[in-house]
Amino acid sequence: MMSAILELHAITCHYRGHTAVHELNLHVNKGDLFCLLGPSGCGKTTVLRAIAGFEPISQGKILLRGETISSPAFTLPPEKRRIGMVFQDYALFPHMNVCANVSFGLQDQPAKKRRQIADAMLEIVGLAGYGQRYIHELSGGQQQRVALARALAPKPELILLDEPFSNLDIEMREHLSQEVRQILKSQGATGILVTHDQLEAFAVGDQIGVMNQGHILQKDSAYNLYHSPKNPFVADFIGQGVFLHGKLRSPDTVETELGIIVGDRAYDWPVDTPVKLLLRPDDLVRDANGHLTGKVINKAFKGAEIMYTLQLASGIEVLSLFPSHYDHAVGDTVKLRLAPDHMVIFRTNEA
Repeated sequence: MMSAILELHAITCHYRGHTAVHELNLHVNKGDLFCLLGPSGCGKTTVLRAIAGFEPISQGKILLRGETISSPAFTLPPEKRRIGMVFQDYALFPHMNVCANVSFGLQDQPAKKRRQIADAMLEIVGLAGYGQRYIHELSGGQQQRVALARALAPKPELILLDEPFSNLDIEMREHLSQEVRQILKSQGATGILVTHDQLEAFAVGDQIGVMNQGHILQKDSAYNLYHSPKNPFVADFIGQGVFLHGKLRSPDTVETELGIIVGDRAYDWPVDTPVKLLLRPDDLVRDANGHLTGKVINKAFKGAEIMYTLQLASGIEVLSLFPSHYDHAVGDTVKLRLAPDHMVIFRTNEA
């Protein structure tokens, strides 16, 4: 069994007079990349800052390699935690060249050694030969790589990344998130990424914790968060979809306005329990012989696929992904069939 390099035991943090994080538990094993994902104000950045030592905790404790680094009575200073951090704005020094920025945390090393480490880090992040340039001469993506190289240079126990791609355009964010994962994995680094963007979390994280209102609601793989959400918030926040109201007719059967749906999961609630069924875009499939009819009221081209918003005969609106060569116009009518590979339902009174 792998031992945790980082442990958070029921930590509570207050921010500007309110409880930002409430009795949160977390452990991260060595070499893992973990993502805290959630909407603005959910407490994820407060958790990161508490781990870094920038925010006190009012309850619980934080351990790094089994040693307490934060408790209500004690906070080890950030500079003594052996934790690297990549900030949202990169926090690079404009008056220093790239090499000096990368080696900034190596002041206890001889100058020659600092230069060797900086050059090695720049090669790892794909910026070999950039050491003498200044920050204003670099693109946003290159600055992000410099910030990552600086965080890795002292060989910290843990790397923290606070919304590191938020200042980049969408295409660059997608590319760099995958690249950052490869770099961190190649170095055997343990990392925690904070983001509100689920695609970034999917690209980087081995495990993802979905946060809301100071709690981690579900810690899981991207696949399980999408296909097996444990509560309606996670189901709604991850991916896209709509909820259909219905009633449970048997452990694996739900009656909805779209008809009887038999799934691959059994629920032990009483017959006729009011439920809502999660319908993902890939649960509705284009089928010329399908028994459902939908009117196109919106469409979004996504390259290989088109996301259609369809209004069914009952008036409800659903989402469906079609191969992009099926290019229907707004107002067109299309035939569909239900193909829910994983039936996910919740009682209607669940939060």
